[in-house]
Amino acid sequence: MTKSETTLSKLLVESEFYQECKELLSSLPRDRSFYAEYLYQYQGFWYPPNLLEGVLYSQKHFQARDSDIILVSSPKSGTTWLKSLVFALIHRQEFQTPLESHPLLDNNPHTLVTFIEGFQFHTQDTSPSIFSTHIPLGSLPESVKDSSCKVVYCCRNPKDAFVSLWHFVKRLTLKEMVGCTMEEMVSGFCRGSSVYGPFWDHALEYWKESRENPKKVMFVMYEEMREQPQNSVMRIAEFLGWPFTEKEIENGVLEDIVKLCSLENLSKLEVNEKGKLVNGMETKAFFRKGEIGGWKDTLTPSLAEEIDKTTEQKLIGSDFRFFC
Repeated sequence: MTKSETTLSKLLVESEFYQECKELLSSLPRDRSFYAEYLYQYQGFWYPPNLLEGVLYSQKHFQARDSDIILVSSPKSGTTWLKSLVFALIHRQEFQTPLESHPLLDNNPHTLVTFIEGFQFHTQDTSPSIFSTHIPLGSLPESVKDSSCKVVYCCRNPKDAFVSLWHFVKRLTLKEMVGCTMEEMVSGFCRGSSVYGPFWDHALEYWKESRENPKKVMFVMYEEMREQPQNSVMRIAEFLGWPFTEKEIENGVLEDIVKLCSLENLSKLEVNEKGKLVNGMETKAFFRKGEIGGWKDTLTPSLAEEIDKTTEQKLIGSDFRFFC
């Protein structure tokens, strides 16, 4: 097959795929959204059209290998930080101290660890390959479920995750955000109509899976990682099969990784202050405060109570609890 024939074949396949997406959208429940004109419900969760296309594409084409590592979270729940930490611990032999030439100094974590629903997963051929996703457990590509690849899920308190998402969307100055009040956004969040929502269902599915299949899925709390980063990184490394040796700890390798990947350090790097991703998104949008309990500066007591009530209702019958 010639190059032109290959290109034409690829275009036909892509055209067919987008036509399938268009037809699917017309049949799905939809809801008004602060993030896009509409969110569409697919397999129990809500997506804007572009992200749903990515989910569908990954379900069709992503082929997980046993050595792969998949990092999962709801949006604004520690995704950027988790990517940097896992990338650094996996590649620590390649980029040892001093860390003047570490890739994280010149690359945003989202460039080094790509989203599988971002149509970029074909670019990684290293072993292990590290990918990330916001896709709910039930909608993951079958190859992820069937393979022995490892999954690390990072969970955050819903009020902090919501507030981080609120500021993230405002910072991106999305046109669709005009006229959206925080009250409306909280209402949508609580009824589950937010990007990759319902937030609580997303977390609970992975939490239950981590208990039923602990060798496959590890569930970590963002707040515990912030309070005890070295201990958390050691636990993640052990789970992934890349444990730190006593010599490495004595030589400060673990400490160096935690310092390198700290939000305080990453946010000050030029690539994260002035850089842009391939889609044009400014990298500075991924860094704000990352504080535990930072929601108190943004949410009114009544809005916080609305989220708390939803959380209480969602956790009925479960012994899982979010970090307060």
